Amino acid sequence: MDLRDMRHFLAVAEEGHMGRAAARLHLSQPPLTRHIQALEEKIGVPLFVRTPKGMQLTDAGRTLLEETPNLLALAQQALERTRLAGQGLIGQLDVGLFGSGVLDVIPRILARFHQERPEVKIVLHNLTKDAQLQALRERRITVGFNRLVPEEAGISVETVLREPMVVAVAASHPLAVRPSLRLPDLDGVPLILYPNVPMRGLAQEVADAFRAEGVPLRVEQEVEDVLTAVALVSAGFGAAITTQSATNLRLPGVVFRPLHSARLKELELSCLYRSGDTSPALRAFLEVVHAFALTPQK
Repeated sequence: MDLRDMRHFLAVAEEGHMGRAAARLHLSQPPLTRHIQALEEKIGVPLFVRTPKGMQLTDAGRTLLEETPNLLALAQQALERTRLAGQGLIGQLDVGLFGSGVLDVIPRILARFHQERPEVKIVLHNLTKDAQLQALRERRITVGFNRLVPEEAGISVETVLREPMVVAVAASHPLAVRPSLRLPDLDGVPLILYPNVPMRGLAQEVADAFRAEGVPLRVEQEVEDVLTAVALVSAGFGAAITTQSATNLRLPGVVFRPLHSARLKELELSCLYRSGDTSPALRAFLEVVHAFALTPQK
């Protein structure tokens, strides 16, 4: 039974007369009569008793009448939700995140999108870069954020912003009194590098910068995320080169100083998603990302 069947049945049941129901539906009476007869044949039981005065419901007809308004309301709700989903106003957005990205920029983007589209459910997934790329390929996430994302067929990568580099040092370290630091200042200083993952990341960028400037690199620890790196700095294990967003980590005994390096000036934060993905929610989210990227950041 389709929506037209339900509307035709409801009109006849409520009017109790084929002619009045036809007028209400803006139909002539013969087609409506045929529709009702076809509906009864489809269900397999009579829904009306025809009398000289009009149409009386059978027990089966009264049962159907009890259900029809609910069915029509559900159908209308389904149509409305479909329309909203097509406009990106409802649905689900699965977002891939990583360590330092959650410290500043990404939460602000997510908050802005949530303010504009509160009925879209945002589901967060903490994933490494290679895991994000795999999840995008397998359609387990809609969009991701990461740094130093390699080119890959079918994946679009857009720069959201570029973050200056800083050095995290213990407040008691002699370097903490300097207003800024250069790589030669870190000669002999034990460093905590991150992320310790197979795919190229900040750790490799740091190593290449030290090599390019001819400064010996002393690696004390290799860890997976910025929080662990800065926590080790707080504990006195050494220094860590990171991005400005890490300064939002308020760990005791740690200070951050700007890094001046010809090779290691800044690190981009990128948004990645499937090329050609026409999801309305994704397109709406990318509009927020693009607006954010065009806004000067303090």
